[in-house]
Amino acid sequence: MFVQSHTPFADLIHQIDERDSAKAPLKDKTILVCGGDGDSCRRVAESYGFTSVITPADIITTMPTLWPFSSPQSYTAHARPLPHPIYNPSSTSANHLTISSIFVFADPRDWALDTQLIIDVLLSQDGVLGTTRSRSLPTHEYRAPSVPLYFSNPDLHWASQYHLPRLGQGGFKAAFMGVWNETHRGIPLEETTIGKPSQETFEFAEKRLMDHRLDLLGTPKGEAGGLRKVYMVGDNPLSDIQGGNDYLSPAGSVWDTILVRSGVYNDSERPPHRPKVTVDGIWDAVEWALSREGWPTDGVDEVLRIKSAQKGCVQR
Repeated sequence: MFVQSHTPFADLIHQIDERDSAKAPLKDKTILVCGGDGDSCRRVAESYGFTSVITPADIITTMPTLWPFSSPQSYTAHARPLPHPIYNPSSTSANHLTISSIFVFADPRDWALDTQLIIDVLLSQDGVLGTTRSRSLPTHEYRAPSVPLYFSNPDLHWASQYHLPRLGQGGFKAAFMGVWNETHRGIPLEETTIGKPSQETFEFAEKRLMDHRLDLLGTPKGEAGGLRKVYMVGDNPLSDIQGGNDYLSPAGSVWDTILVRSGVYNDSERPPHRPKVTVDGIWDAVEWALSREGWPTDGVDEVLRIKSAQKGCVQR
């Protein structure tokens, strides 16, 4: 079983766009997906059931003047034709590109382009890229986002091969919010952030764990008994450990947190959220959890293969 911070987005495919008179589900509307290498996040979004997914690469290769500091040639390998033309004042087309929601799946590779594009859509008329709303609207309506904006994985830092933590998707969100606040005089932006440490993300993960447990046991639902204990292993006190400590399980399971020293955290700092135990690495965490449950640990290292997941979007 493989769950990433953006996996809960899959549950939104049946969400209804209330602005749409036809009440079409979001899976049939055009969404903008930002982040990740190439079009990997587009392909993941499509695997979730979204049928009309566009990326900044599609837009910048179609209209390079939207952000003249990016080279369209660097995006052509992953760009696709847009479903409709982008609006411009001289356009004669009856249908223009209309974006219903924005999803930041992973760390954007071009923060400036994605920031400009997201702001353009948020301030557009009903999501029509290239338009802007009338300034005659009441201030609260003019400043409110035109379409929903979703972020995943609010981690400010992550551990890479470099010896110091690197800015993650939470860094992009902080930078974007700084630009929004400067251009909107401090008026808060309505947005939704999923990912650790949110309650919703842990509920989603717990449901997946319960389904996976039933599959492993081969037992009909209701006969296997409830999920009793979950061990939350992570390297980030501000997301992994905080989320596990604060999680209130609707199923009544108990979550114990294990902090590993092999990632963002190091012993030179006191963790702001205290784990049940701190160990050196993943294997030590697994060994500790197994011993707590009375399971033997001899030979487990022969079958346990821990690999570093590629940063960004992975389709599994």
